[in-house]
Amino acid sequence: MITSQGLRLLALLSVAGTTIVTSEEYDYFKYHPISEISAWMLQMAKSYPNIVTIQEYGKTYQLRPIRLLKIGLKSEAKKKAVWMDCGIHAREWIAPAFCQYFVKQMLQAHDKDPKVKEMMTHMDFYVTPVLNMDGYFHTWKSNQTRLWRKNMSPGPAGCNCTGTDLNRNFDASWGTLGTSHDCCEITYCGREAASEQEAQAVTYFVGSRREDFLCFFTIHSYGQMLLVPYGQPNNTDPNYNELMKVGTAAADAIKKVHGKKYTVGTPHEILYAYSGSSRDWARHQGIPFSYTFELRDTGTFGFELPEDQIKPTCEEAYSGLLHIITYVHDKTFNGATRSTVGFLSILLLAIGVIQTSG
Repeated sequence: MITSQGLRLLALLSVAGTTIVTSEEYDYFKYHPISEISAWMLQMAKSYPNIVTIQEYGKTYQLRPIRLLKIGLKSEAKKKAVWMDCGIHAREWIAPAFCQYFVKQMLQAHDKDPKVKEMMTHMDFYVTPVLNMDGYFHTWKSNQTRLWRKNMSPGPAGCNCTGTDLNRNFDASWGTLGTSHDCCEITYCGREAASEQEAQAVTYFVGSRREDFLCFFTIHSYGQMLLVPYGQPNNTDPNYNELMKVGTAAADAIKKVHGKKYTVGTPHEILYAYSGSSRDWARHQGIPFSYTFELRDTGTFGFELPEDQIKPTCEEAYSGLLHIITYVHDKTFNGATRSTVGFLSILLLAIGVIQTSG
């Protein structure tokens, strides 16, 4: 469903010279500027009007609308949800590319793959292709800005530097470890927890319906890792063993696609300790499965992953992520079904015993 606002945006993009292509023509294996990603989102809603809607849930400091695609099949029953955001760090271009690929794959599979159809009937998928829109726009300006990480909000009074690291700004042991209170540093955590409009948007949207969400995925690069909560030592998630089991199986699924090894663990075990991440915040909200995906590579190209690696990176990450989603879905819905059947069997048996004994 495209709103009148969306149609006006399509017209503006056309006037601005942005090429508007159909969902079939869109090149998923090249990097796209923010104007093309915005046009693509509108095209998805136009191409799949019964499955896809666009929701605006905040604005950036530079007043760009923060939008997501809500993807799901209509159902009379109350649905659960899966969250995915990409591009929280501006320079990690492979992350928005993956979000777009994920959407395409799910939409193409919904009427061909019975399992995907089942999952889309039980769950809605909320996908934000680019969360840090201001920062991402900035990385496209020149070679000098290409590796910009933060958002574009001004620093506090007396600071001449710009930007906050959004993945240090969430209310999860904010400002305590692996971050900086120096506004000129790339890991500057902001004036206070959730001081940034992008973090506020996620906090409100997800936090206000946290009981609906089963999974929270935030997509990053690089390092080829699946990170589980928590980022600080001496803070073990009570669901750690299951998160590791499912994450390890997802890494196995990833390796089967193109042979790439992804390491699974908490940040302080396999990367470095840090606080204020959206992943840890989501887990604090009670969302049972919260993961950070660090996509390719391991340092050869780093944040400037060549376009010829977009396709294999997306293919393998999709396989791993789909494994987690399928596990969580089956645990939630098939498990409930088995429990119900078991209860009814016991009930019928009891009725039969009562009738026989009578």
